[in-house]
Amino acid sequence: MNVLKNNIVVFDEKIKAIVVKIEANEPINSKDAIYLYNNAPLFLLSSLATNIKASKSGNNVFYNKNFHIEPTNICCFRCNFCSYRKNEGESGSWNMSMEEISEYVKSHLTEETTEIHLVGGVNSLHTLEHYCNILKLVKSMVSSKVKIKAFSAVEHIYVIEKAGLTYEAGIKKLVESGMDTITGGGAEIFDEELRAQICNDKASSEKWLKFHETAHRLGIKTNATMLYGHLESIENQIDHMSRLRDLQDITGGFTTFIPLKFRSKNNSMSYLGECSSINDAKTIAISRIFLNNFDHIKAYSPMYGKEATQRALLYGADDIDGTVKSSTKIYSMAGVTEKGMDEQEMITLIEESGFKAVERDTFYNVIK
Repeated sequence: MNVLKNNIVVFDEKIKAIVVKIEANEPINSKDAIYLYNNAPLFLLSSLATNIKASKSGNNVFYNKNFHIEPTNICCFRCNFCSYRKNEGESGSWNMSMEEISEYVKSHLTEETTEIHLVGGVNSLHTLEHYCNILKLVKSMVSSKVKIKAFSAVEHIYVIEKAGLTYEAGIKKLVESGMDTITGGGAEIFDEELRAQICNDKASSEKWLKFHETAHRLGIKTNATMLYGHLESIENQIDHMSRLRDLQDITGGFTTFIPLKFRSKNNSMSYLGECSSINDAKTIAISRIFLNNFDHIKAYSPMYGKEATQRALLYGADDIDGTVKSSTKIYSMAGVTEKGMDEQEMITLIEESGFKAVERDTFYNVIK
């Protein structure tokens, strides 16, 4: 659809020039993206983003049948935005034993489950061998159709470096143990100055990108995230997405991009509050417009909640994650009170927004 032709609103010349690029399927540059974020009306962002979404996934919006395992919230890093981490022995901390992980899988696994999402804190007592043992245990309990999406780059980097291995060697050991794909967590925001303010002791932006590049070169697909709605500027957001887009041009290994909203309860950045629903919509739309080489943009429903997830579908998102039975503790401990949705609730949410609900597997193969 030609947005300029089908709208009587007169846009300024800069916006018109950017829209012409977008409708010609040309990647826009960082300055264009920043200008759109600051100056384009919401209806235009929605129109541009949904057109791009339609070109990639038609009228489909995806969900899957998954559950999360969070083995520990004991973490050696002290990210200012985090409401999840605890010290060893602190009230509210946990570190699941193998027996507890086994029982958890038994209680959550169904015949229809297609994915297990495995992620938690960076416990200084954990080793690469421990991660491999968790993977072997979980893999032994599920059928071949169930894919294991395991650990963030930050978790991987910590145990692999502690083992004295290269990223390539460490990833190969994890894959041999049962890992099918890698989560997108730990990216936060790539701007080094801002990263130093909010998560100074965590793996650097350079390491995060290098780890994912290594995984892609080994044939392992990964996700990518961005934490927004805190101290960052739109310039920081676009810089972050630009680095992801550049890597995707090289490897093509990212499956989906997931903008994660900062939730403000129970952390040292609570004074910031949370950004508005308008900011949410703009961030989703700009990510869909700017990340031309990403097939999917996910509105992560356990973090957004139902209303914001439904709104995100009107700004270019084409995935809402899965049937997590309750909000992940990462978000519930940060103040998210809505519970996860079952399959029918997800289908209803998608169809009420005017889209076709499609169950997918981890790699976006259609199940039904």
